[in-house]
Amino acid sequence: MCRLFGLSAAPERVHATFWLLEAPDSLAEQSRREPDGTGLGVFDADGKPQVSKQPLAAYQDDEFAYEAKQRESATFLAHIRYASTGGLEPANTHPFVQHDRLFAHNGVIGDLPALEQQLGDYRDLVQGDTDSERFFALVTKEIDAHDGDIGAGITTAARWAAGHLPIYAINLILTTPTELWALRYPDTHDLYVLQRSPGGPHGDRHLEHASAAGRIRARSGPLAHHRAVVVASERMDENPGWQNLQPGQLLHVGADQVVIRSTVLEHPPKHRLTLDDLGAHAAASQQGQ
Repeated sequence: MCRLFGLSAAPERVHATFWLLEAPDSLAEQSRREPDGTGLGVFDADGKPQVSKQPLAAYQDDEFAYEAKQRESATFLAHIRYASTGGLEPANTHPFVQHDRLFAHNGVIGDLPALEQQLGDYRDLVQGDTDSERFFALVTKEIDAHDGDIGAGITTAARWAAGHLPIYAINLILTTPTELWALRYPDTHDLYVLQRSPGGPHGDRHLEHASAAGRIRARSGPLAHHRAVVVASERMDENPGWQNLQPGQLLHVGADQVVIRSTVLEHPPKHRLTLDDLGAHAAASQQGQ
């Protein structure tokens, strides 16, 4: 299963260090198959997206994922890919960039020809082969149609997909220089949120998050003094504040750290896929690692 990790410290720009895989000789690493790509997205001081990503199997560049990546940003987006659609190429590796926004997705969306037809001219935004990037283009189209309202764009795109496309899961995170949105739909995969007070539950600790699945690890010293919101595919530490988003729930973290959750999809997909409906490769990508 792909791994998602999003962090907002807005309005503060903070330094954070990420490792997107554990050390290659770790026991956790030895017990799991290699992912198909890793990526990390941030925004520079001028609000421009900066993405570092690598399709590991295509380039066999393990060091890219194991080495520490130090970045400064108000929002961060990390992704570990297990490919369900699309080859192992840079263009198919998350996060994706469109209209100076970053996007990453976990799940499977079917009937890509129907999705492409819905995109119209926004098909030109798509550089690769994935369902994820095509759905992001639909979100971008709907954001424009709603005068820049990102929440409305995500909601409209997800509702259309739920009514017209075969869906296994649409778990996503979208970030701008100062805001973060996350959607869990339907109940196929978990997506957790943590509203972290400065210093965490003890009041004096830096952020130190490590995936139990041995994938994403993040550290930030400044978050000993600043609050943050974290969204992840799994609980990343023992903090009791982690909460699973409800199915169909859209989370918005504003530039002022105000968190709003709203249920935007009240029913399962009209054409809900199961693992048995997926091909062997896609099914393997959606199971826990």
